[in-house]
Amino acid sequence: MLKDERDLLDVLKFELEFLNKGGYGRSPREPWRARFVFEDSPTCMNYDSKDHPDSCDACVLMQLVPSECRAGEIPCRYIPLNAEGQTLDSLYRCGDQNEIEVVFGNWLRVTIEKLEEERRTHRDNLIEVSVSGANGGKGEPLFHGQHPKCANPGCPTAFHWLGGGKFFRFRPDPAASRAKGQVTQSSPETQGVKHYWLCERCSHMFFLAYDENQGVVLKFLRPDASSGKSPQQLTTAH
Repeated sequence: MLKDERDLLDVLKFELEFLNKGGYGRSPREPWRARFVFEDSPTCMNYDSKDHPDSCDACVLMQLVPSECRAGEIPCRYIPLNAEGQTLDSLYRCGDQNEIEVVFGNWLRVTIEKLEEERRTHRDNLIEVSVSGANGGKGEPLFHGQHPKCANPGCPTAFHWLGGGKFFRFRPDPAASRAKGQVTQSSPETQGVKHYWLCERCSHMFFLAYDENQGVVLKFLRPDASSGKSPQQLTTAH
């Protein structure tokens, strides 16, 4: 079973847009029934596979479902939507479509705001840690993990081609590699090349430099090193 790797915040933002645009209005193909929140949205894992649905266990929304409700047939119906404990399940039993959309919309806005604030605080705290130890912290290669991200270990920003920032490409010094016994059959032009990316925010605070002993490290960008040319410490591949 494949795990749902989507970002929860992105899913909820899409849901709010879908709701605001009338996505849960009556369907021309099925005008006799009301549409179900999440289940009749493109965000649902089984939106295009109703006949052969995947298990909801892998859905990104499961983290919002109380543990005692996760074994249910449709777990997302039991996500608490407010302090009164209303859920989609209880609203389907006692509320009308207008009330459902109002309660659901309020929950979406509150939850999105909470997640954004948590991420801002988390990012600021991690970047503060990175700044305090910037001279020596190792940079993370762009394709080091399943989800490419900023090379700053303290920054959670996911990589986007159109997200701005700055790219780096490093290749270890061949002479240093030979001295350490790291000889391969690869061409000198491609041997050990790794790509890195600093997000827009971090690229204004840091740069990456290659150190023979530590590898690619994060350096604090000082005012005298902020010109268009790469700092002398950078040994990027060409």
